[in-house]
Amino acid sequence: GFPWIYANELVPARRTKALAPGTVALLEDTERKPVGLVGVTPASKIAARMLDRDDQAEIGRDWLATRLRRALELRERIYDAPFYRLVHAEADGMPGVIIDRFGDTCVVQPNAAWAELLLPDLTQALADVTGVTNILKNAGSRGRSLEGLDDADAVLLGSAPDAPVPVEMNGATYMADLTGGQKTGLFYDQRPNHEFAARLARGQSVLDVFSHVGGFALAALAGGATSALAVDGSAPALALAEEGARRMGAADRFAIRQGDAFSTLDALGQENARFGVVICDPPAFAPSKPALDAGLRAYEKVARLSAPLVAEGGYLVLCSCSHAADLSSFTGACLRGIGRAGRRAQLLRTGFAGPDHPLMPQLAESGYLKALAFRL
Repeated sequence: GFPWIYANELVPARRTKALAPGTVALLEDTERKPVGLVGVTPASKIAARMLDRDDQAEIGRDWLATRLRRALELRERIYDAPFYRLVHAEADGMPGVIIDRFGDTCVVQPNAAWAELLLPDLTQALADVTGVTNILKNAGSRGRSLEGLDDADAVLLGSAPDAPVPVEMNGATYMADLTGGQKTGLFYDQRPNHEFAARLARGQSVLDVFSHVGGFALAALAGGATSALAVDGSAPALALAEEGARRMGAADRFAIRQGDAFSTLDALGQENARFGVVICDPPAFAPSKPALDAGLRAYEKVARLSAPLVAEGGYLVLCSCSHAADLSSFTGACLRGIGRAGRRAQLLRTGFAGPDHPLMPQLAESGYLKALAFRL
């Protein structure tokens, strides 16, 4: 059931290399028995991605609509409002395709060549199945360059919103910039971890580092935190966080601090600052196996610098979105950092992405998000 075929597994390689990127081809085993239909990208390390085990399937608009309907049924069962990840790539049977929904607008990341080639059909199927009126293409993913694809964003249907879109989650209001923000504009994957952190934060002061548009900080304020300080390197992201806090009526309990996260953690330590809850949700420090050792050292450093800022008996939430750093490695790095800060920890909860980011059991990479909640 593994969904990828690597370039060094294909023979004859010469014939495969002659195929145009995005070609849908029949994959056969060494005995020439059909295995299924794959989308081929000859120049990529992932040379083929399994689309359908039925070698008689027709990969087109109707096929896409069937996959989208299946994905939509799951999300509508779980969520009351149309704000979620609609398609989570391989786990939803659409390899390399990410679709996030924001009400009547969908943002599509076609991160595989087969999907780029079928983008007109995907756009029409998405509109037919969901009824959305606006569909945007986000081409900022690192995966697109590995597939030899462009980095040009586009409006595929309707129009792009002329202002950030308000999204309500866990009682908080987030402002999603669908055209100029990170990734598709908002990170839906942390929703259940925001909810748990918000329970820890009731009646507490909160520090949210690598805050983006206020992810954990605004959820904490909605959960009854006395105050929240959001730290991020991006001034536009922090401005969106401030607007979210204002719309929630929590601006008087919310503060921001722009700057490098490591420098700011260090400075807060020098200031003897203490918080009831500290959350660190950094970008992927280990996006690939070659970056794993350096990434684990960075996670350890985050834990070492943030642990002293937690009040006695307070809580520390440490997150990783690096698929190359498995749960055991990440947990070890966090515990080393906490130990080197002279603190002792109880592990309360291990969190993962929400159910709109399903895990494909055969593909460990689809379970990239980890969130560890400690009491120190």
